[in-house]
Amino acid sequence: MQGMINIKYPKSLANTLRLSSKEFESEIKRSALVKLFELGKVSSGVAAKVLGLSRVDFLELLAKYNVSIFSQYGLEDLNEDISNA
Repeated sequence: MQGMINIKYPKSLANTLRLSSKEFESEIKRSALVKLFELGKVSSGVAAKVLGLSRVDFLELLAKYNVSIFSQYGLEDLNEDISNA
């Protein structure tokens, strides 16, 4: 089952960013999923799937938004990952 979110926005907003309506809608979707990942609300795998990307491509997208792939990891998690490597 899929859901849909409708957001009303003035066309001037997309024009300000020099994006077509379709490009603007894609940007909003990418931005939302990047932020949800950054907040630890969704995994990179889930975000990638929703966007139709590979996980690696999603991780590369995070760099374009200046979001660390480690943003949801605490120091203890990072040390545990290092010790398990």
